Amino acid sequence: MTDERKTAADFPREVLTLFDHYVHGGLSRRGFLDGSARVLGSAAAATAVLGALTPDFAGAQVIAPDDKRITIARVEIPSPAGSGTIRAYVAKPKGASRRARKPVVLVIHENRGLNPHIEDIARRLATHGYIAVAPDALTALGGYPGNEDAARALFGKLDQVKIFADFLASAAWAQALPDGNGKLGATGFCYGGAIVSRLATRVPTLRAGAPFYGSPPPLDGIPAIKAELIVHLAGNDERVNAQWPPAEAAMKAAGTAAKVIIYPGVEHGFNNDTTPRFNKEAADLAWARTLALFRKHLG
Repeated sequence: MTDERKTAADFPREVLTLFDHYVHGGLSRRGFLDGSARVLGSAAAATAVLGALTPDFAGAQVIAPDDKRITIARVEIPSPAGSGTIRAYVAKPKGASRRARKPVVLVIHENRGLNPHIEDIARRLATHGYIAVAPDALTALGGYPGNEDAARALFGKLDQVKIFADFLASAAWAQALPDGNGKLGATGFCYGGAIVSRLATRVPTLRAGAPFYGSPPPLDGIPAIKAELIVHLAGNDERVNAQWPPAEAAMKAAGTAAKVIIYPGVEHGFNNDTTPRFNKEAADLAWARTLALFRKHLG
């Protein structure tokens, strides 16, 4: 990402709040533009702001698909209890094999499906020695459509019961990879963070989970969690943060190995380096903590 790209500090708080509602389905595109125009003084300014907040996948790419340290594959994972199959992007460190088995990390996307940013996250993990498996919840609807607005619209049409079954199938498939070492971790972002927390209640072999700014798991599932969790939350994310105190209390009561960390002054999506909501200091710290967790439990 270039140095000229804007940061969250360049936008009024009201606009960032509107944008959060927009990207999470609480506001239409027109609603965002109209609300932003009232704050900024013109429709042209609102349109320019939306353009500035739109992800820049190419400019933010960290690991290229042809990086010599990794190999890439696209696979179809059987999901009989879910949608039938779910497609996934698999990034492996070069040299992973039955003789040189590597730990596996499931990577769960935001509410736009398997976009280029999440593929890049998978590749980043592969450069750290992990087999990264990134499923696409939009598989049954044709997969990520190449456009964030279209992806959000498709997301609202998903059968979430079937989709969660797809993620359970993906976890089982990933853990059984012949070149994996049988140790499974998971990370996810926003919607994907919530999925990671839910998976922890349903996958007893999950060793480590690092959800980013996602909703907590159902309270009645918390006693079943065996994984150690590090939950990364944004200080300016009241919508998500308000959901966590009861879950924290339940985790403490259940003896769950979990740490909930709030990064002060940053936005929901602070780890996503394709948009101005990215905060490098917080993202670097959260990523370092995530990798330390995976090293501890996955090898």
